[in-house]
Amino acid sequence: MPLDPITILMFGLIAVLIFFMFRNGKKRQKAMQELQSGLRPGAEIMLQSGIYGTVVEINDEENRATIQSGSSTLVVHRNAISQIVTPVDAPADAVVSPDLAPDDDPAFGERIASESSDSTNDVSKADASNAEVNDSDGESDQTPKA
Repeated sequence: MPLDPITILMFGLIAVLIFFMFRNGKKRQKAMQELQSGLRPGAEIMLQSGIYGTVVEINDEENRATIQSGSSTLVVHRNAISQIVTPVDAPADAVVSPDLAPDDDPAFGERIASESSDSTNDVSKADASNAEVNDSDGESDQTPKA
């Protein structure tokens, strides 16, 4: 009995799907292993419920972590930790300086003081070049010279 091309294609697609399922599972397992190995006292973390806190203690025998969040202390399962926000080994200079706020951008159309003098010169040069182009085409909006 010969195999028709559609059957071969279906088996090929099933093989590709199985390959990607195994690959995705290995990626998840590796990411979880990196997360668990990065848990150290002093690391800032976020729980799956969205609570931020700092790791105070980790009990490997019982798979528990003690978390300090504000003035309260929580004891959670290690798997409840979804991500490490700031690892313990992070350099202190990695913090963004407070003088650069994201809302310091100029509003649409607003001119910045240091660029205003440069931009007016550029605009006047552009206007002069446009006038020359319009005069050479004979389609100038200005009144004809007498």
